[in-house]
Amino acid sequence: MSAPTRRLTTAQALVRFLSAQYTERDGVRRRLIAGTWGIFGHGNVAGVGQALVEYADVMPFHQGRNEQSMVHAAVGHARQLNRLSAQAVTTSIGPGATNLVTGAALATINRLPVLLLPGDYFASHAPDPLLQQLEHPVEADVSVNDTLRPVSRYFDRITRPEALIPSALQAMRVLADPAETGAVTLALPQDVQAEAYDWPEEFFAERVWSVRRPAPDPVELTAAVEAIRSAERPLIVAGGGVHHSEAEAALKAFVEATGIPVASTQAGKGSLRHDHPADLGGIGHTGTAVSDDLARTADLVIGVGTRYTDFTTASGTLFQNPDVRFLNLNITGFDAHKLAARTLVCDARSGLELLREALAGHRVSAAYAAEYRAGKERWDEVVEAAYRAADDSAVPTQTQVLGALDAAVGDDDVVINAAGSLPGDLHKLWRSRSPRQYHLEYGYSCMGYEIPAGIGVQQAAPGTPVWALVGDGTYLMMPTEIVTAVQEGLPLNIVLLQNHGYASIGGLSEETGGERFGTAYRFRAADGTFTGAPLPVDLAANAASLGMDVLRAKTVRELREALAAARASDRPTCVYVETDPAPTAPPAEAWWDVPVAETASREAAVEARERYDRQVAGRRRHL
Repeated sequence: MSAPTRRLTTAQALVRFLSAQYTERDGVRRRLIAGTWGIFGHGNVAGVGQALVEYADVMPFHQGRNEQSMVHAAVGHARQLNRLSAQAVTTSIGPGATNLVTGAALATINRLPVLLLPGDYFASHAPDPLLQQLEHPVEADVSVNDTLRPVSRYFDRITRPEALIPSALQAMRVLADPAETGAVTLALPQDVQAEAYDWPEEFFAERVWSVRRPAPDPVELTAAVEAIRSAERPLIVAGGGVHHSEAEAALKAFVEATGIPVASTQAGKGSLRHDHPADLGGIGHTGTAVSDDLARTADLVIGVGTRYTDFTTASGTLFQNPDVRFLNLNITGFDAHKLAARTLVCDARSGLELLREALAGHRVSAAYAAEYRAGKERWDEVVEAAYRAADDSAVPTQTQVLGALDAAVGDDDVVINAAGSLPGDLHKLWRSRSPRQYHLEYGYSCMGYEIPAGIGVQQAAPGTPVWALVGDGTYLMMPTEIVTAVQEGLPLNIVLLQNHGYASIGGLSEETGGERFGTAYRFRAADGTFTGAPLPVDLAANAASLGMDVLRAKTVRELREALAAARASDRPTCVYVETDPAPTAPPAEAWWDVPVAETASREAAVEARERYDRQVAGRRRHL
């Protein structure tokens, strides 16, 4: 007797399959693919598009305006839900598909799951070449979707209907695996999407993917305990893995048992509340003075769920104790082995809980605890000074904008940012009150991320106030998903800071001898330089034209009033403020390596190279 089958197109089978996939961790079950974003063209409209209509009752659909930003929205959704739920993104072939590449890179770099379903050429090659097809002279099976291979954790082109079965299962495995997750791409030739096949009923059965919490190897655990017991100045570096594994409570218990202080990466900030005595704030190039001072003298650095990017390590110049050693607790061996560390390859929550039990009774010295607490108190005064406005009728500085926002938000509000000068100011100054309040995409630091990511966060956490912080540069990259927020009825808040140029890269240009060339939004003079008045561009009017309510704030007082009004509104709202460009943020506490011209005739570049040579001399190879 043959097994029961169901005759569907490949696209219909895929949508039906995706609607029956779930994750489960700690007894909590979620839809693995919670919905699908899409922009339709000839590569997906008659296949995946028709299937989404066919199964609209089981697969929510969201209409996007830009393919890259649809991926950003899906990433924001996944991060808010600690990688336990993802969204799919479908596009046409050609530019629709290649627009996915930036978002896919962002997802994979940040270890966040998203399923990409771009259309592809005809598998039959019947119409060849078709509209938007890339013709390769020696590799006929290459399409533009091959650009997604290096930025995907799993990639397949489904050239036969039955090939979908093993590939779809592998795709779900990767999305749900905390050690392997990232962007997953299933390229779908448009003729195969519409082709019918007799699918086994088992393919559509409800399937639950268990999200593992692997425990550490006993030998590694014993070595880790020994390393911690022998350290006099240990320091924890909390990364995004603390949040992804929901290990915040385990970290707090570990810290309170041992007294070991915590510094955080951009992804790990909020692992402890800002007012916890052991929370020292950000670390590295954009870190706090207390974190970086302790990092320079630490004899043991305990990385928990961190990738150790160059910002965290100050390009290899931060950890200066000659005897410093590293202990890395990470769910991937790839990251655990960085900096020649002792490794603890495991889930962050499981590892921290077992470490705390094995270290029962062990604490850092009272003198060390007093030292870092005093440093924390000094830094708190720096934050207060940066946030404080002496005159409420004055134009606010950027840090005063953050101070006003800090006063306006609740403990569970989410603040989103990704690029420009804001990430540095936020990492140094923001006072995180809950695990998901601080949402910085700094693995890829992608301009244009904030607005679509805010939409994804609100879809994942309805009723949560969400604030997308954007400068004028990043706003101009990708404001189009404002229309989506209006369409979806999401009360997204945008805080739009206007400083008439690329402020962050302008400062970096000046520091490295580039003299701020090409970083201001100014009229071009006859000699090619950019001088004169700012461009007559009204970004607030643009946001209003896309459907947002817009509140213009010219002073600190008006800013506070506008933020309060935005938070109380049930409509998408933009708070627009032109900021005083005077620098009020604390200077960088550690270096970042951006190579400077080794030879130049201009004085600015010569001086920058001299500074560079002094800094690079402090780099260490941790072996």
